[in-house]
Amino acid sequence: MSDLLSAFLHLLLLFKLVAPVTFRHHRYDDLVRTLYKVHNQCPYVTRIYSIGRSVKGRHLYVLEFSDYPGIHEALEPEVKYVGNMHGDEVLGRELLLQLSEFLCEEFRNQNQRITRLIQETRIHILPSMNPDGYEAAANQGPKVPGHLVGRNNANEVDLNRNFPDLNTYFYYNEKHGGPNHHLPLPDNWESQVEPETEAVIRWMRSFNFVLSANLHGGAVVANYPYDKSPGHRFRNAHSTTNSPTPDDKLFQKLAKVYSYAHGWMHQGWNCGDYFPDGITNGASWYSLSKGMQDFNYLHTNCFEITLELSCNKFPRQEELQREWLGNREALIQFLEQVHHGIKGMVLDENHHNLTGAVISVSGINHDVTAGEQGDYFRLLLPGTYTVTATAPGFDPLTENVIVHPGKPTLVNFYLKRSITQVNPAKKAPGGGQGSRVKAQPRITKKKDGARKQPHRGPA
Repeated sequence: MSDLLSAFLHLLLLFKLVAPVTFRHHRYDDLVRTLYKVHNQCPYVTRIYSIGRSVKGRHLYVLEFSDYPGIHEALEPEVKYVGNMHGDEVLGRELLLQLSEFLCEEFRNQNQRITRLIQETRIHILPSMNPDGYEAAANQGPKVPGHLVGRNNANEVDLNRNFPDLNTYFYYNEKHGGPNHHLPLPDNWESQVEPETEAVIRWMRSFNFVLSANLHGGAVVANYPYDKSPGHRFRNAHSTTNSPTPDDKLFQKLAKVYSYAHGWMHQGWNCGDYFPDGITNGASWYSLSKGMQDFNYLHTNCFEITLELSCNKFPRQEELQREWLGNREALIQFLEQVHHGIKGMVLDENHHNLTGAVISVSGINHDVTAGEQGDYFRLLLPGTYTVTATAPGFDPLTENVIVHPGKPTLVNFYLKRSITQVNPAKKAPGGGQGSRVKAQPRITKKKDGARKQPHRGPA
């Protein structure tokens, strides 16, 4: 009897410590309190940091989940979720807060799937990119019929039309030759974008993100790049044209993973629209210039899709639980997609990291680069590939690689210094503030089920 009583008291204590999921809308102060509540409940696997401020001075807070918060571990991929880019599209904001609570609670409950995800992935959650717009929309309230205010930021700028236009450069390079990745930013780009956009761009450049999703509302569909068509300036506003990336099949697969794990997105008929499999190429829906998902693909190593999650941009509070249940599994499955394709280290003969080494896949006109520790990540569908690693001053090395479903294939490259050319390797993303690295690069992967001791240093 004493054992039963002890077990009951343990469960009672557990439920007291882990706050129940609350299905309600969160104003800015509530959002901040929720993030810190999650951090206080899971202090050894979370960290809160700000990437900047909005026009009105509100922090753009990110909640990080990792077994070593604040540290990039070699060969461990980084993934991000961004919500509430349009202030009146609020469901993504609430879903990301629910996801944060869920990850913490399930980690505390020793859920093996969630524990493994946190141990093998560094997850960054930005619930609100546009907190000023949200407050304007929330002041008007969800019950007001018609168009809500707050889509734009406080300067009345649409943040998803505010990123530097790199598509034009890529389309030119595709025809005439030139880089197919990490396209440079225009001069004085900071003066051409809003504070929220600048903060997110600097964030992207500080971490070597591999996978991302941007959560929106107003439709129910998984949208993948390109958003902008090559003839964007000259076409009729109502015409559409498919504008695939070199990784089109991979993007379709990523979109389908979310759509089919979602409660009803995959059915196609939603909000008066029909999208086969619940997915669409962005430009095939409508052409959009200076959007965030195209920018991710063309300027960084990150593959981002846009998730339109609700017909009603500001759903009533009583609808939030249904929406969470419809999206929960999809949100987890999408995070798990970062563990596909190939990954590895690019090192010289003395095992020094070759930061910025370029990884090319034959037949796919889009390269990625190695990060600060010399580790790289290349999402790929199952199949056989010819992969080449190059770095200035070193002879290129080519490997034939088989990618299987499930876990990524580990492919390390050891480059020999070229006798005819000695040049320093260029700097790669992932070395900015807030992205500390461990002293020793790890070549081997963590074994399944192997559990590291939680980091108990300051968060």
